Amino acid sequence: MGISAEEIKKRAYQLENQIIKDRRHLHQIAEIGTDLPKTSAYIQQRLTEMGISWKACGGALPEKLTADFVEAGFPKMEKATGVLAQIGHGSPCILLRADMDALPLKEDSGLEFQSCSSASHMCGHDSHAAMLLGAAQILKEHEDQLQGSVKLMFQPGEETGAGARIMVENGALTSPKVDVAFGLHVQPTEATGTIGYAAGVNSASLDTFILKIQGSGGHSSQPQLCVDPLMILNQVYQALNLLVTREADPAAMVTLTCGVAKGGTAVNIIPDKAELHIGMRTLDVEAAEHLKQRIPEMIDHYVKAWNGTYELTEFHTPCTFSDQGLCESLVPHLAEIVGADKVHQIPPMTGTEDFGYVTKEVPGMFVFVGAGQRGNAPLHSPKMVLDEAVLPLGAALHANAAAAWLRENGRETV
Repeated sequence: MGISAEEIKKRAYQLENQIIKDRRHLHQIAEIGTDLPKTSAYIQQRLTEMGISWKACGGALPEKLTADFVEAGFPKMEKATGVLAQIGHGSPCILLRADMDALPLKEDSGLEFQSCSSASHMCGHDSHAAMLLGAAQILKEHEDQLQGSVKLMFQPGEETGAGARIMVENGALTSPKVDVAFGLHVQPTEATGTIGYAAGVNSASLDTFILKIQGSGGHSSQPQLCVDPLMILNQVYQALNLLVTREADPAAMVTLTCGVAKGGTAVNIIPDKAELHIGMRTLDVEAAEHLKQRIPEMIDHYVKAWNGTYELTEFHTPCTFSDQGLCESLVPHLAEIVGADKVHQIPPMTGTEDFGYVTKEVPGMFVFVGAGQRGNAPLHSPKMVLDEAVLPLGAALHANAAAAWLRENGRETV
């Protein structure tokens, strides 16, 4: 029969102190980006202590990707320090994923274990990693009852929008082949222990365009001798905003935002260079594909029309999908942990989650788990605080989803 939900939940609460300890340690050593040496080393240490074999996943980054990250405002990152582990054997295989990178944000939570650096876990990824370590312990203790294998994916770089892609490209979904995937995210502004999920599109895609315009500077009294990059920037910005209103279906949720527009030093100088950073989010895949093609076209035409040149750096993070069939399969087992009255369907998140790189390849389910209450400081706030009562629940949700799915879809144990 395998391990029951009741046994899993009971064991998760027995491990609560260790899960809290793991979370608080990770919280204090917060690191940003794809290269998380302290965080990954701690994950590896804890897995080794449990007798779980692991391997690094990511490795050296291509030089262009490192340069693109720097263009986007991230520190220089030359490698990715993801960690993969496996419990059980063979097929079928379910992947459980936890991101583990932090934000470039100074914490102001007042917690006695708050971050010791200028980075902080104000998106809760420390809790995700700690929950998955707790689930790992439970599943390892019942490894002989698993009717297949569970792959654990400890992922860096979610906030870059590319961490999951790097791990997928480096074999995270192979050997053994992953059949389905499950992930979760804490939500401090929802009641602890509640679960929200959206079947189908679960989160918006994010397409980022970093435009560096090269003009020809000079005196503001002689514009005819110059190529004004600020004027080009303004033209491009207006054109792209008009593009969304004229070529995207009004029924599609599409937002286009300029987060960076800069150039120039004085009122009497036409500068040589200007820079524009544009981010586009949508829940509509068709709209995203169309605009991803049209935005570079518009940039090219407008810059060249005014005799400028340019460099364009792009990042693309797809929508996350929750597979309808997998949702129907897993929801009852999530309810076994928190209660059926606490599991609800919710609208898709307009933010972006790079778990989409996983659900692009295999059926997946992504859920939001309440870890606080309405009125709390939200994610990405320097004052964000989680209710640690969510930690054993998260561990149990991971473990029960994996054990139950394997029981229903896996081979018979001998």
